[in-house]
Amino acid sequence: MARYDELAAFAAVVRVGSFTRAAAQMGVTQSALSQTIRALERKLDLKLLNRTTRSVSPTEAGERLYLTVGPRFAEIEAELAVLGELRGKPAGTVRITATEHAVRTLLWPRLQPWLPQYPDIKVEINSDNRFIDIVAERFDIGVRLGGDVAKDMIAMRIAPDMRLVVVGSPDYFVRYPRPRTPQDLTEHDCLCLRLPSHGGLLPWEFKRRGKSIHVHVTGRLVFNSRDMIVAAALAGHGLAWVPDDAVGEHIAAGHLVSVLDDWSKTFPGYHLYYASRNSSPALALVVEALRQVQGQ
Repeated sequence: MARYDELAAFAAVVRVGSFTRAAAQMGVTQSALSQTIRALERKLDLKLLNRTTRSVSPTEAGERLYLTVGPRFAEIEAELAVLGELRGKPAGTVRITATEHAVRTLLWPRLQPWLPQYPDIKVEINSDNRFIDIVAERFDIGVRLGGDVAKDMIAMRIAPDMRLVVVGSPDYFVRYPRPRTPQDLTEHDCLCLRLPSHGGLLPWEFKRRGKSIHVHVTGRLVFNSRDMIVAAALAGHGLAWVPDDAVGEHIAAGHLVSVLDDWSKTFPGYHLYYASRNSSPALALVVEALRQVQGQ
């Protein structure tokens, strides 16, 4: 009969799609995890995982087993977290997925002073620009722009609306003329952001007098990190389309110049969201901490 730890190890590998990441999450070595999975496969006399040097995926039998045990492990872990509260201290692990911008500007500034108050609560923060199913990937909390939140989630705003601006360095504008309309951007070297969800480049969006425009820009450099895009813009490598709060200090210092301001588009601000069935006390405390506005 398969043991609990073997099934838990199998579920972890399938969930993250990697022996390396699963071993890190479980606090074991990759070789020990591999041995545990092999022991489970021998007991069941079934191959559960297809392994290559670059990826891990479940076989048909493995997929069926994961669909059966995966949700049950999530329920067990949630219940254990609730039972931990009987000790009189909030405890448990709260997993959060958020964009890198949200982590840097909202989550970390709010959680850093809060963490010492609750030493038994563990917080795992995953910086990710993908649009993901937090239930399927076993996150407790997601933080995304308001328009990107799934309708079946409990959601609350934790930040004001976000304005995106086009910026470039003074050195860049010595070499190239300033764009006067969004269409002019097709003649510029733009710093592109690749969308991890489907591999495409993020189009730049503009709006003026009720008219919306999407521009599919191109450039020599493509990143999957807005922080790197800002750094490249500061170095004069091209134009960036980024949140204004990410470059406000650089603009004020004269290191970046904002253009097309009358075309800047505002998006619904960051929202925190979670599944309605998740109600652990540790989660409630983290949610409350993230809802707090600094200075209040």
